Amino acid sequence: MRKLFLLPLLTFCLAAGVLHAQNKQPNIILILADDLGYGDVGFNGQKLIKTPNIDKLAKEGARFPQFYSGSTVCAPSRSALISGKHTGHTYIRGNKEMKPEGQFPLADSVVTVAEILKNAGYSTAAYGKWGLGPVDSEGDPAHQGFDLFYGYNCQALAHRYYPNHLWDNNRKVILEANQNLLHNKIYAPDLIQEKAVAFLEQQKKDEPFFLFLPYILPHAELLVPEDSLFQYYKGKFPEKAHIGKDYGPGALPGGYASQEFPHAAFAAMVARLDLYVGQVMNKLKEKGIDENTLVIFTSDNGPHLEGGADPEFFNSGGGFKGYKRDLYEGGIRVPFAARWPGVIRAGSTNHYTGAFWDFLPTFAELAGTTIPQGLDGLSFVNALSGKKKQKTHDFLYWEFHEQGGKQAVRQGKWKAILLNAISNPDGPVELYDLSKDPAETTNIADRYPAKAQELLKLMHQSHTPSAVFPFRK
Repeated sequence: MRKLFLLPLLTFCLAAGVLHAQNKQPNIILILADDLGYGDVGFNGQKLIKTPNIDKLAKEGARFPQFYSGSTVCAPSRSALISGKHTGHTYIRGNKEMKPEGQFPLADSVVTVAEILKNAGYSTAAYGKWGLGPVDSEGDPAHQGFDLFYGYNCQALAHRYYPNHLWDNNRKVILEANQNLLHNKIYAPDLIQEKAVAFLEQQKKDEPFFLFLPYILPHAELLVPEDSLFQYYKGKFPEKAHIGKDYGPGALPGGYASQEFPHAAFAAMVARLDLYVGQVMNKLKEKGIDENTLVIFTSDNGPHLEGGADPEFFNSGGGFKGYKRDLYEGGIRVPFAARWPGVIRAGSTNHYTGAFWDFLPTFAELAGTTIPQGLDGLSFVNALSGKKKQKTHDFLYWEFHEQGGKQAVRQGKWKAILLNAISNPDGPVELYDLSKDPAETTNIADRYPAKAQELLKLMHQSHTPSAVFPFRK
């Protein structure tokens, strides 16, 4: 049985006072890069890759240097984003594959941000990678509040940039030119981007929309068309060829192809992502709807080490310790910028400390509708506008179910991390003072044992058991 709920609309004077004088619900665009590190964009210090459109978005809005992803891998990060709950409470807490295609489905009972916005009068669409349930399952985007979906349903198949099919809602779109992974003809991200821009072209000024763009760039494999972007970066960096699992007879859907120029390919992939952002922003202006559109740009987790990627070369972590699958800052602190003319002060830096579970209550408040009870997220509408004092989190919590289990808590300047959490849930924990040591170089748990134990207790309190994703033996 489908979930039934009513979220009554409020008057659009909106207590937060951030809507424009015409009291319109803002359009909302959430751009989610895949495995893009904190330091992979210019506004966070990237020197080797040019990201002019992403940097312009941040310059015309605000950058949030203290914002975190939902998790350190794909599916749980997206689950936290869409449900408003951290990984100790959200339904999907790990990457769990389903046959023949897809991941374990988000439950029918979960109220998602798309459902809330759809009920508030928004048209809703997602273009890119899903990973929260196979087609026609409970977790299908069509069953979780999205009117339209186009792209990869399965995140494992999204490892290939020239797949043999994509999904248009529940219709399988066969890409004949890529059949049997024998030919590299249709670059799927370009095709998905065309559909996303076409959606924007169809929008009207007086009808609000929520556009979710979970792009797959720059997730491995390191593969990009041989166009001007790739040619620009070829020869600029030292290269060591990566030998992978190539397209051709016997190729597996989830493999990563070889790449002769892995540094150039990665740079070109980030540049292509930047190009997509520019196309979205240009279409908003062309349609005359950018003034009433909140655009947020971020990434699902830290940089990967797969398929020939070299995050150390690019300083992808921005000086933070760790990568994807780590709960150190490099694995979960992500690039974040938000633009909304007339509401967000251009060129500003906002030090609100938030995470993906804040999106749902924030978007619900902006839509003028009721925020559900029982969430871990806070609305950061006041932080966006800067007009009123922003409520802050007591702490943020993450758990990761692979590599022996990991847990982490951030409380103010303090950060605690527990490794081998499945077999040794009582510690010891690592403790860091991020105000003095943001790179987490010096474990000071021995110096502050009371604080270490306090944060360990928060870890225990923040985890609720899951029959689907058990975390304890």
